Amino acid sequence: MHTLHPGAAGLACAAALACNGGLEPAPVPTSCPKDFVGICGTVTFQGTPPDSTEGVFIVAYTAFPQSRGDLLTFTPFPPPSSLPRPFTGSQFYTLPLPPGRYEWVVAVWKKVGVFALDLSNADSLLKEAGFYRDAGDMTSHGSGIVRVSGTGTDAIDFRIDFGNMHSISYYFPAPSQQP
Repeated sequence: MHTLHPGAAGLACAAALACNGGLEPAPVPTSCPKDFVGICGTVTFQGTPPDSTEGVFIVAYTAFPQSRGDLLTFTPFPPPSSLPRPFTGSQFYTLPLPPGRYEWVVAVWKKVGVFALDLSNADSLLKEAGFYRDAGDMTSHGSGIVRVSGTGTDAIDFRIDFGNMHSISYYFPAPSQQP
């Protein structure tokens, strides 16, 4: 006959109650964390990422780039890590940004490879894969003005479409300079 140590039953009961769903997946966040400054949202992936994918990065520009030289004026610099793989379904993201006004929040697909010092090969390594735009805006680069105050700006949601990516030269001259 087995005897139970007097405290074992209480310990077993406490452990069972403490689990309370502890092995279930954690809920997916839907808003910026407390005390976070920047933007947050959900990206939804469409299509199949190319085999040569090094990563997908989200960056913001205070002004829409007007030239190839403006391409490195994004914030934050350097960019945060790539969005986590797999690039399927939807995932929540956060992008730390200082308070300010941002004209273009864009997902950048990066091909495996090394940049030339003068960025002359940027067209072959970088593609725009999606960007935030105001509802109903059908312009080529969107007019998704985002304002960040001293807190997180939520619901900056957009789609990353691997079947509809554009090289960076697609935007030059910049849309504001096109007829």
